[in-house]
Amino acid sequence: MGVTNDQTSGSEREQARRVFLAMLKARQLETKLSSLYKAGKIVGGVYLGKGQEAVSGSLGCSLIQGRDVFAPLIRDQAGRTGFGEDVMDCARTYLGSKLGPMRGRDGNIHRGRPKEGMLAMISHLGAQVPMVTGVLLSRRLKGELAGTVGATCVGDGATSTGAFHEGLNAAAVEKLPLVVVVANNQFAYSTPNDRQFACEDLLDRAKGYGVGAHSVDGTDFLDCVRGIGAAVQQAREGQGPQMVVARLLRLSGHGEHDDGSYVPDTLRAGHVGRDCMDVAREQLVAAGYASAEEIAAWRDEVADEIQRVLAVAQQDPVPDPWHEEWEAFSQNLSTTSEA
Repeated sequence: MGVTNDQTSGSEREQARRVFLAMLKARQLETKLSSLYKAGKIVGGVYLGKGQEAVSGSLGCSLIQGRDVFAPLIRDQAGRTGFGEDVMDCARTYLGSKLGPMRGRDGNIHRGRPKEGMLAMISHLGAQVPMVTGVLLSRRLKGELAGTVGATCVGDGATSTGAFHEGLNAAAVEKLPLVVVVANNQFAYSTPNDRQFACEDLLDRAKGYGVGAHSVDGTDFLDCVRGIGAAVQQAREGQGPQMVVARLLRLSGHGEHDDGSYVPDTLRAGHVGRDCMDVAREQLVAAGYASAEEIAAWRDEVADEIQRVLAVAQQDPVPDPWHEEWEAFSQNLSTTSEA
């Protein structure tokens, strides 16, 4: 899973550099996955986090691997990378390798390593919220909750589901250290905000649940690093569930099968249509957190790493239906009975 993240210390400069590297790796990896999908080398869907990397990466890098619980969604490659997922796990899952975490047996986005705190993704909108709530409650019952945070990142569409309501309501009643980041990318697939909810701002819902409320500009790199980091810290300090609403725009279709033609050009050209990667590079240099030369070197290093990983994954063996044992659970059936 990679190097353990420990966010209990460290300056904003260190955290910003860490988040940007996770974003950079996610963007370059997903760009390659998109090309492989279009070349017919990936079966199933490919869903990109383009435009959401600052939000996702800030969340993943604010969590502590080995202590916290993270339930990523389809646009959370930056968060996965920030939390410590090896990019090989992603490559092998998308390419159907039997050496990957799902052994080529499940959809290419449903991977996870629960024993290491990364829960396997559930496609149904909102379902991650009660799942993380349940894990946190379980840890409390076992006396293992102290200092732990459970987090997930969902889209605006998920906030209209019953699972979202039930999970967040239960976490609020139990005062669990849950952080829910809502990436409001303006569309639930192709349904715009004004056809999804009637409240003025999704953040208004936080008060109704009795949870902490935070708002960030999802296109603003440093705003995400600071705002999401603060929400995670408040949950860790025992202030109960926190809800963060990030305003941004999906910079691609719902998936690579979708051209996103329903998104108005005026929205794309507006503030929410900014690319957080471009903003991040500008802010890192302006703040003196990294030089343009450093960023260029990181880009080249990441490109080399991803090229090597994908080359290996494409040569991996795939499941053989004639020799695989497909049981979901293993059990010893050779029991003796008394006559």
